Amino acid sequence: MSVNITSDRGIVTFTITRPEVRNAVNHEVMDGLEQFIDFVEQDGDVEWGVITSEGGKAFCSGGDLGEFHSLETSAQALPMLSRMTELLYRLATLPIPVIALMDGTAVGGGCEIAAACDYRLMKSGAKAGFIQGTLAITTGWGGASLLYEKESGHSEVLQLLTEARVHTAEELLEWGWITDTYSGDKQVALDKFTAKFDHIESSVLKAYKAIAIRKWEQSDLKSRMIDECKRCSILWESEAHHAAVHQFRSR
Repeated sequence: MSVNITSDRGIVTFTITRPEVRNAVNHEVMDGLEQFIDFVEQDGDVEWGVITSEGGKAFCSGGDLGEFHSLETSAQALPMLSRMTELLYRLATLPIPVIALMDGTAVGGGCEIAAACDYRLMKSGAKAGFIQGTLAITTGWGGASLLYEKESGHSEVLQLLTEARVHTAEELLEWGWITDTYSGDKQVALDKFTAKFDHIESSVLKAYKAIAIRKWEQSDLKSRMIDECKRCSILWESEAHHAAVHQFRSR
């Protein structure tokens, strides 16, 4: 299995277990993410959701180019892009707070997954970046729409997306995208973070999340994410994208 889903003390954790390919997303990971979302949506006792990965070097390197390189046209790429867009919208609008527990590098689609979460805890020294532009495409899973919706500062978001480079956890903490950095064991960091809310009833956390979800529904976030993935699919079939992917895979 490429993923692992565990539940303990009201916390449900989704773990990508593909360290050999830097925890890249393939169809099996998508299936697992859907199962995680279904579980949280159906179990009213869940208080927190956590997205993390195995290996300690990479949180997620985005889509698995080894598996998706055969997608050459817009029509071929759109089903994959659309599915992840739908999943990330569902992830963003889960009725509980969700934490991206990032103990390694996150690039491309890995940052889009993190953007769908409510909090991002990142290991000190790790790096992250929306590098899709270096492959001659845009974010394809709704990540840019999530950034513009959730973050303040148009110019900062635009720069983060268009520079298409990686930043340190410390830089992203100063910018405000990372909630907090940590060193040492990630489980200890997670426990320390969630302990800050122990004195608050979970119903209160869910109520505040519901207010955010209502705002996103009113701003038509879902349709904007879908439009974003369609725009990416058009760029996907360009010669520039295929050349960039070939160069990347040949390194």
